[in-house]
Amino acid sequence: MDDILIINIKELIGILPPEIKVLTGAELSKVKSLTKAWLHISGQRITDFGEMASLPKNLVESCKIIDATGKLVLPSYVDSHTHLVYAGTREDEFEMRLNGLSYADIAKRGGGILNSAKKLADTSEAALLTQSLARLNDVINMGTGAIEIKSGYGLSVAGELKMLRTAKALKNQTDAIIKTTFLALHAVPQAYTLNADAYVDLMINEVLPQVAEEGLADYVDAFCEEGYFSVAQTEQLLIAAAKYGLKPKVHVNQFNAIGGIAACVKHKAISVDHLEVMAAEDFNSLANSATIATLLPICSLFIKIPYAPARTLLQHDAKIALATDFNPGSSPSGNMQLVQSLACTQMNLTPIEAFNAATINGAAALELSDELGSITRGKRANLIITKEIPSLTYIPYNVGHNHVEMHILNGRVQGL
Repeated sequence: MDDILIINIKELIGILPPEIKVLTGAELSKVKSLTKAWLHISGQRITDFGEMASLPKNLVESCKIIDATGKLVLPSYVDSHTHLVYAGTREDEFEMRLNGLSYADIAKRGGGILNSAKKLADTSEAALLTQSLARLNDVINMGTGAIEIKSGYGLSVAGELKMLRTAKALKNQTDAIIKTTFLALHAVPQAYTLNADAYVDLMINEVLPQVAEEGLADYVDAFCEEGYFSVAQTEQLLIAAAKYGLKPKVHVNQFNAIGGIAACVKHKAISVDHLEVMAAEDFNSLANSATIATLLPICSLFIKIPYAPARTLLQHDAKIALATDFNPGSSPSGNMQLVQSLACTQMNLTPIEAFNAATINGAAALELSDELGSITRGKRANLIITKEIPSLTYIPYNVGHNHVEMHILNGRVQGL
């Protein structure tokens, strides 16, 4: 692999020292950059960077040159909450919502997660991999360099394992970094409607050991919500998963505040995700906690629910990240540029705050801050080269456009 030298960078944005793993409070609103800059990649790593006036002549003579005149160079986005592995689409439910049915109404009719579970059961593992790889390549083209992928649409032993094996297979077909999550408790299948505890037992006692034995997951998750799984059932899962070294990343507070955040913080969750509905005690639980609050604004846009109160979370010194929630029902987009725009226009974040929440804090939500999320010597060379655009603010401002011209992952230019 040839060394790469990017020269004439209009602005190199997101420079951090290696000791910074996550940003909170006022730090989230700051970004360090260099104008008229260069950056050197050797192997898979960022080795050095600086202003063009300081560019060593020997690098020009020995490297593959990429001229970034008029363009920005940024760390790749880290999407820390997705359901990218799924079978088929659910545009029929989209039309149902337009005709007045709520997310809950559709679920009661066998739609939602149960619909995706049926489609998944009818899809081969090979076909599932083909669909999922196409989606993954799409989000890479929009700047995502690391991604979390959950199971949860299987709702059976075979289905959950199929999803996680597919996500694991994706790792061998991409330069993107993939972390996987066993979403053990996503919805109660129809066969267990009258005995949800029996389904919890199935996931814990039969599926969880297989997931651990095959090394299929980095994390464990539950949909802790009224009508889905209680705080007690969620804690039962988290306690069991801890014995296998699987850390929590949990869906909480999407529709109701039922005490899930405090429970997750108690169990040292890496993140709590959604947070559209918050009680006072929820903010207090996250204040100065290591648990990251992952916010998912495309979901709020698409199913017309409140947006997470990002500014109030920051006022309580919570650590926030942004992610897509890419899934076929409530957030059918993996566009992290759109996420940042919504975070600015609907959640009152500044463009710099949204950028940091989508990069270094997203990396923290996947325990990847040592490797990704910033322009730092020694980190993986996962980098976005934008088209010729005026500024970082232009990305959330010019909504609906893909501003990525070139994406470098692990030191390799993608698509060339």
